[in-house]
Amino acid sequence: MMLIMVLCVATAANAQDYNTGIGLTGGMSQNFTIKHFFNRTAAFEGLLSTHLWAGFETAGLFEIHNEAFDAERLKWYFGGGSHIGFWNGNHSSWLDDEEDDLVFGIDGIIGIEYSFREAPINIGTYCRPKLNFVGNQHFFDDYGSIVIRYIF
Repeated sequence: MMLIMVLCVATAANAQDYNTGIGLTGGMSQNFTIKHFFNRTAAFEGLLSTHLWAGFETAGLFEIHNEAFDAERLKWYFGGGSHIGFWNGNHSSWLDDEEDDLVFGIDGIIGIEYSFREAPINIGTYCRPKLNFVGNQHFFDDYGSIVIRYIF
């Protein structure tokens, strides 16, 4: 129990502009996102996604955050992780077949975000390209997403 308390205090002392953020993104996919910082620069982000072509996906990403343009509360970040999901081929003309696909692959992410001082809100944009190894085996450029989070 004492170790948990020490870790919580250490994490709070080294915190970024926020410790945890929960929100939504919009773009080629619509995501529910949760991001949690382990220290001043390292975070884990989990995404639950739906796609325009009736797919569903979950992703986990490790991210490194740094100050952008010497602006307080403006951060840029990069990282990577993996995804697994299910895509419905009947709802897209660009998939190789009209079959349903279980997909698995790797993701990259690069983005920028701003955390407001006056309100517990964080906004940003990112690009998350991915490569499927299983299922529809292609490289996909995410074309970017807009994100808004409640931060605490």
